[in-house]
Amino acid sequence: MTPPRRIAVLSTASACGKTTLARALSARLGAPHVELDALVHGPGWRETSDADLLAALAPVFAAPAWIIDGNYRGKLGDAVVSRADLVVWLDLPRWVWLPRLIRRTLGRAARREVLWNGNRESLRNAFVGRDSLVAFALSNDRRRQAEWPAWLAPFAVRRLRSPREVAAFLAEVGS
Repeated sequence: MTPPRRIAVLSTASACGKTTLARALSARLGAPHVELDALVHGPGWRETSDADLLAALAPVFAAPAWIIDGNYRGKLGDAVVSRADLVVWLDLPRWVWLPRLIRRTLGRAARREVLWNGNRESLRNAFVGRDSLVAFALSNDRRRQAEWPAWLAPFAVRRLRSPREVAAFLAEVGS
């Protein structure tokens, strides 16, 4: 397989392994990795404007190779997927990603782990209310399951539905 040069890694839910896969692809292919969360979440969780986000991505898009992970379709529309040689859609079952999300969030909160731009996750924001990270992930998963097949139909997409498929894909890229 001739490896793609520009890869967008998306997922229907949080904690499917977008960043982990993107980092592995970056190392394997020698392409720079861009984590959209780091560009979107400014200090104090202040969200970057759509225009500023697109401006930050302009030099990335101009590069011959990149691996971008993150969704943000509401902010970016097709800007990332339309420029990608390949869209990798991590469509893992809820029984895989939900325990990962809970473990990751509990760990980050307990360790007071610094994320992007000095931000930290809190247990309250992760688990309390309809806007919590867990509620957001559950509702987005359902919505994306319904919408994404039509949205992604015009693009070159590799839909991976299990951790085994993710591992097999990574093994074949760059081999």
